[in-house]
Amino acid sequence: MAALFERQATLRDGEKVLIRPLRPEDATLYPDFLSEVTAEDLRLRFFVPMRELRHELIEKLIHYDPQHAMAFIAIAESTGHMLGVVRLHDDPEDDGAEFAILVRSHLKGHGLGWLMMKHMIAYAREKGLQTVHGQVLAENATMLLMCMELGFHVDDDPGERGIKAVTLRLNELPQLTVN
Repeated sequence: MAALFERQATLRDGEKVLIRPLRPEDATLYPDFLSEVTAEDLRLRFFVPMRELRHELIEKLIHYDPQHAMAFIAIAESTGHMLGVVRLHDDPEDDGAEFAILVRSHLKGHGLGWLMMKHMIAYAREKGLQTVHGQVLAENATMLLMCMELGFHVDDDPGERGIKAVTLRLNELPQLTVN
Protein backbone atom coordinates (compact mmCIF):
# COMPACT_ATOMS: atom_id res chain seq x y z
CA MET A 1 0.00 0.00 0.00
CA ALA A 2 2.90 2.43 0.74
CA ALA A 3 3.90 2.46 -2.94
CA LEU A 4 0.49 3.91 -3.72
CA PHE A 5 1.35 6.84 -1.50
CA GLU A 6 4.09 8.39 -3.59
CA ARG A 7 3.09 11.61 -5.29
CA GLN A 8 4.31 14.86 -6.73
CA ALA A 9 3.02 18.22 -5.57
CA THR A 10 3.75 21.91 -5.87
CA LEU A 11 4.22 24.23 -2.90
CA ARG A 12 2.72 27.74 -2.75
CA ASP A 13 6.04 29.21 -3.93
CA GLY A 14 6.07 26.94 -7.00
CA GLU A 15 8.66 24.46 -5.70
CA LYS A 16 7.97 20.94 -6.92
CA VAL A 17 8.23 18.19 -4.32
CA LEU A 18 7.98 14.43 -4.24
CA ILE A 19 6.30 12.88 -1.20
CA ARG A 20 7.20 9.26 -0.70
CA PRO A 21 7.74 6.70 2.04
CA LEU A 22 10.93 7.14 4.06
CA ARG A 23 13.59 4.52 3.29
CA PRO A 24 16.67 3.49 5.32
CA GLU A 25 19.03 5.03 2.77
CA ASP A 26 17.38 8.41 3.48
CA ALA A 27 19.50 8.59 6.65
CA THR A 28 22.08 10.38 4.48
CA LEU A 29 19.54 13.20 3.86
CA TYR A 30 19.06 13.99 7.55
CA PRO A 31 22.23 16.07 8.23
CA ASP A 32 21.38 18.59 5.50
CA PHE A 33 17.69 18.57 6.50
CA LEU A 34 18.43 19.15 10.17
CA SER A 35 20.89 21.95 9.36
CA GLU A 36 17.82 23.87 8.17
CA VAL A 37 15.70 23.19 11.29
CA THR A 38 16.13 25.66 14.14
CA ALA A 39 16.76 24.57 17.72
CA GLU A 40 13.39 26.11 18.58
CA ASP A 41 11.59 24.00 15.96
CA LEU A 42 13.36 20.88 17.28
CA ARG A 43 12.15 21.79 20.78
CA LEU A 44 8.59 22.25 19.53
CA ARG A 45 8.75 18.82 17.86
CA PHE A 46 10.54 16.79 20.56
CA PHE A 47 9.40 18.83 23.63
CA VAL A 48 12.93 19.20 24.99
CA PRO A 49 15.68 21.72 24.17
CA MET A 50 18.17 20.35 21.64
CA ARG A 51 20.46 21.72 19.00
CA GLU A 52 20.74 18.54 16.96
CA LEU A 53 19.50 14.97 16.77
CA ARG A 54 21.89 12.25 17.86
CA HIS A 55 22.82 9.62 15.29
CA GLU A 56 21.11 6.94 17.40
CA LEU A 57 17.80 8.82 17.26
CA ILE A 58 18.08 9.29 13.50
CA GLU A 59 18.67 5.55 13.12
CA LYS A 60 15.59 4.85 15.24
CA LEU A 61 13.51 7.25 13.13
CA ILE A 62 14.73 5.72 9.85
CA HIS A 63 14.20 2.07 10.78
CA TYR A 64 10.55 1.45 11.53
CA ASP A 65 8.23 -1.53 11.15
CA PRO A 66 5.96 -0.74 8.16
CA GLN A 67 3.29 -3.05 9.60
CA HIS A 68 2.90 -0.68 12.57
CA ALA A 69 4.33 2.63 11.42
CA MET A 70 4.81 4.78 8.35
CA ALA A 71 6.91 7.82 7.60
CA PHE A 72 6.74 10.02 4.52
CA ILE A 73 9.37 12.51 3.42
CA ALA A 74 9.13 15.44 1.06
CA ILE A 75 12.02 15.78 -1.38
CA ALA A 76 12.72 18.89 -3.47
CA GLU A 77 12.68 17.70 -7.07
CA SER A 78 15.19 20.37 -8.13
CA THR A 79 17.86 19.56 -5.52
CA GLY A 80 17.02 16.17 -4.00
CA HIS A 81 17.06 17.76 -0.53
CA MET A 82 14.76 16.48 2.19
CA LEU A 83 12.26 19.19 3.10
CA GLY A 84 10.13 17.52 5.75
CA VAL A 85 9.00 14.29 7.35
CA VAL A 86 5.68 13.15 8.81
CA ARG A 87 5.38 9.97 10.87
CA LEU A 88 2.48 7.79 11.93
CA HIS A 89 2.81 5.07 14.62
CA ASP A 90 -0.06 2.66 15.25
CA ASP A 91 -1.48 2.46 18.75
CA PRO A 92 -0.99 -1.07 20.05
CA GLU A 93 -4.33 -1.11 21.88
CA ASP A 94 -6.78 0.22 19.26
CA ASP A 95 -7.31 1.35 15.67
CA GLY A 96 -5.68 4.73 16.02
CA ALA A 97 -2.20 6.10 15.41
CA GLU A 98 -0.01 8.93 16.66
CA PHE A 99 1.52 11.42 14.23
CA ALA A 100 4.52 13.74 14.35
CA ILE A 101 5.78 16.19 11.74
CA LEU A 102 8.88 18.31 11.14
CA VAL A 103 9.69 20.61 8.20
CA ARG A 104 12.64 22.85 7.37
CA SER A 105 12.12 26.00 9.39
CA HIS A 106 12.22 28.39 6.45
CA LEU A 107 9.40 26.44 4.76
CA LYS A 108 6.86 27.08 7.50
CA GLY A 109 3.94 28.89 5.89
CA HIS A 110 4.69 27.54 2.39
CA GLY A 111 2.06 24.79 2.56
CA LEU A 112 4.47 21.89 3.03
CA GLY A 113 3.24 20.92 6.51
CA TRP A 114 -0.38 21.11 5.37
CA LEU A 115 0.37 18.99 2.31
CA MET A 116 2.25 16.38 4.31
CA MET A 117 -0.48 16.18 6.98
CA LYS A 118 -3.14 15.65 4.31
CA HIS A 119 -0.97 12.96 2.75
CA MET A 120 -0.59 11.21 6.12
CA ILE A 121 -4.35 11.47 6.79
CA ALA A 122 -5.14 9.92 3.39
CA TYR A 123 -2.77 7.07 4.20
CA ALA A 124 -4.40 6.57 7.63
CA ARG A 125 -7.84 6.40 6.05
CA GLU A 126 -6.67 3.92 3.43
CA LYS A 127 -5.14 1.79 6.18
CA GLY A 128 -8.51 1.69 7.94
CA LEU A 129 -7.51 3.64 11.03
CA GLN A 130 -10.29 5.36 12.97
CA THR A 131 -8.30 8.14 14.64
CA VAL A 132 -5.05 10.04 14.28
CA HIS A 133 -3.76 11.89 17.32
CA GLY A 134 -0.76 13.75 18.59
CA GLN A 135 0.58 16.02 21.27
CA VAL A 136 1.40 19.66 20.57
CA LEU A 137 2.99 22.15 22.92
CA ALA A 138 0.34 24.72 23.88
CA GLU A 139 2.66 27.51 22.68
CA ASN A 140 2.90 26.01 19.16
CA ALA A 141 0.10 28.17 17.79
CA THR A 142 0.98 27.49 14.14
CA MET A 143 0.68 23.72 14.56
CA LEU A 144 -2.49 23.99 16.61
CA LEU A 145 -4.10 26.23 13.99
CA MET A 146 -3.18 23.81 11.20
CA CYS A 147 -4.62 20.90 13.20
CA MET A 148 -7.88 22.78 13.78
CA GLU A 149 -8.12 23.70 10.08
CA LEU A 150 -7.65 20.00 9.22
CA GLY A 151 -10.52 19.04 11.55
CA PHE A 152 -8.62 17.87 14.64
CA HIS A 153 -10.28 18.30 18.04
CA VAL A 154 -7.94 20.18 20.38
CA ASP A 155 -8.08 19.65 24.13
CA ASP A 156 -5.79 20.08 27.11
CA ASP A 157 -3.76 16.92 27.62
CA PRO A 158 -4.96 15.65 31.01
CA GLY A 159 -1.62 14.08 31.85
CA GLU A 160 0.76 16.79 30.66
CA ARG A 161 0.68 20.45 31.65
CA GLY A 162 1.33 22.85 28.75
CA ILE A 163 0.49 20.23 26.11
CA LYS A 164 -2.55 19.97 23.89
CA ALA A 165 -3.95 16.65 22.74
CA VAL A 166 -5.10 16.81 19.12
CA THR A 167 -7.37 14.09 17.76
CA LEU A 168 -8.81 13.58 14.30
CA ARG A 169 -11.69 11.13 13.99
CA LEU A 170 -11.31 9.96 10.41
CA ASN A 171 -14.94 8.87 10.06
CA GLU A 172 -16.04 12.47 10.75
CA LEU A 173 -14.07 13.87 7.82
CA PRO A 174 -15.32 14.53 4.34
CA GLN A 175 -13.07 12.98 1.72
CA LEU A 176 -9.86 15.04 1.66
CA THR A 177 -8.07 15.81 -1.55
CA VAL A 178 -4.31 15.65 -1.21
CA ASN A 179 -3.52 18.13 -3.98
